[in-house]
Amino acid sequence: MASSPTVQQISDCFIKPLYNSEESKKPVYLSSWDLAMLSVQYIQKGLLFTKPSSFQLDPLLQKLKESLSITLVHFYPLAGRFKTLKQENPPLYTVFIDCVNSPGARFIHANLDLTVSDILSPKDVPLVVQSFFDHDRAINHDGHDLSLLTIQVTELIDGVFIGCSINHVLADGSSYWHFFNSFSEVFKANNGQKQIIPISKTPIFNHWFPEGRGPIINLPYTHHDQFISRHESPHMRERFFHFSAEALKKLKAKANEECNTTKISSLQALSAHMWRCITRVRKFPSDHMTSCRMAINNRARLDPPLPEHYFGNCIQTVRGIASAGELLDRNLGWAAWELHQAVINHKNREIREWVETLECGMIYQLGFFDPSSIMMGSSPRFDMYGNEFGLGKGVALRSGYAHKFDGKVSLYEGNEGDGSMDLEVCLLPDFMASLETDKEFMDSLSS
Repeated sequence: MASSPTVQQISDCFIKPLYNSEESKKPVYLSSWDLAMLSVQYIQKGLLFTKPSSFQLDPLLQKLKESLSITLVHFYPLAGRFKTLKQENPPLYTVFIDCVNSPGARFIHANLDLTVSDILSPKDVPLVVQSFFDHDRAINHDGHDLSLLTIQVTELIDGVFIGCSINHVLADGSSYWHFFNSFSEVFKANNGQKQIIPISKTPIFNHWFPEGRGPIINLPYTHHDQFISRHESPHMRERFFHFSAEALKKLKAKANEECNTTKISSLQALSAHMWRCITRVRKFPSDHMTSCRMAINNRARLDPPLPEHYFGNCIQTVRGIASAGELLDRNLGWAAWELHQAVINHKNREIREWVETLECGMIYQLGFFDPSSIMMGSSPRFDMYGNEFGLGKGVALRSGYAHKFDGKVSLYEGNEGDGSMDLEVCLLPDFMASLETDKEFMDSLSS
């Protein structure tokens, strides 16, 4: 049997900001939220496009490079590299961004002898999709040597994939899509003039620290081996499931009706639904404790709140907890209400208490995720399909190897733009097979 085609790298180069401001020559110090990400992986997302009838690759590559150079003027830390600052007396160990001594962001041109249909038709996401991104299996600490940002353009027979990987120490999901949207905005406005192009949402790099703290966070370590670990995920299946706007309305209405309320959101109802369905197919004993974690944006929850365009990490997870028996014996509304309570009770005090924990030197480790939990990541609120790069609207969004584990569910806006959602679900093979035959789950999907 012939082996499947693989991604072939054609060329790569490094892109620097078109112009270096005085601000970009200073070191960028990182918050506790940022430093906590040093041992996890890069964010890897991208869009698949079909080739327009008049498609020419070389002009696209050239314009993308020029537009990236202009965009990096606004997002200059993404062109830097990490540096570790350490001394013995007094003891000091911290990581910061050096925006001066760096070759810049990386740009890769690659090729794959497959069609758009070859990527989208299989039930499971093909493994070759992981090769659409740089930084495969890299952890964020590797940003001392590797680029903090890479754009990879992979040409298919009848399509183009534009993949973007950003070091998670620099950006959470909100900041990641802020950059991607701005890159697209600059591309659209770029008429070949080599000059600064203003963007509609200026990033704010003034990192947040509790009063009287920062800007240098002293980590309680003397060597990175003390806080760095690498994690290889077991073999899993990865599938996309589509929930139409109508299917989501039904779930939300059902959850609210069962709780006699109107406060449960579509996202909370859907998360509760996935929590119950995945817990059922895992067949835990009734007294086995489970949880559903949801990523939550802290910007507006702090007092005083941070600006919407604060660039960096400002996220946490909140969770609902229940035994498998209680979760499945009770209804969808009960589970959704547990998640709703976790969200509304996450306020300024809780956030600041968590930052106190992080300031003790906590570094997240990928290999310790609870196999009894599910994790709802990303957000359908991000503008994903508005990024067109002269190719028209993308046909699909895909992600790389990073942050995939049993029970990880990523939420994306539906391609239709009508309030529908696409769920990227990662499960061990036996659990995925059971989910595909779970009547409650399959009935809840749009046809």
